Amino acid sequence: MNSSDEQFFEQLAGAKSEADQHYEVELAKANAVASQKKASKPKMLETEMEMEKSWDESEPAGELTVDVYQTPDDIVIESAIAGVKPEDIDIQVTSDSISIKGSRHRNREVGDEHYLCQECYWGQFTRTVIFPQEIDPENATVGFKNGILTVRLPKVNRKRSKKLTIG
Repeated sequence: MNSSDEQFFEQLAGAKSEADQHYEVELAKANAVASQKKASKPKMLETEMEMEKSWDESEPAGELTVDVYQTPDDIVIESAIAGVKPEDIDIQVTSDSISIKGSRHRNREVGDEHYLCQECYWGQFTRTVIFPQEIDPENATVGFKNGILTVRLPKVNRKRSKKLTIG
């Protein structure tokens, strides 16, 4: 039996070649690195840490409803947040995501037995949106009019070219 026949039968029997063993070692190393990255929490910005301190983890947070659309130059997020003061909304933007947290407070207490229907959400709310492309957080703008929060996030267009002149 020649060496190629031997290799065929070794592979058929499940014996691993040196190349296969090397591949498995490299795969194991890559998986270990990936799990370490998942386990290590990235450093939070100071403002994120402040928000985490003020955020009451014991109270469940509702999910803020949002509309997200894009124009040729921007990604736009709109959300109806009636009854919330602008100072009760925290918006954190990075180049690839936005997190909106806040709290809606009821002005008066009404007992559960007096409700005929209760659909409004009162209390803390949060929402995080991952962007389909990189945005420029430094030039983002936010507006709050008639209970509608609008955040405009300019897209970063790395494909756009610029002509340089020597002068």
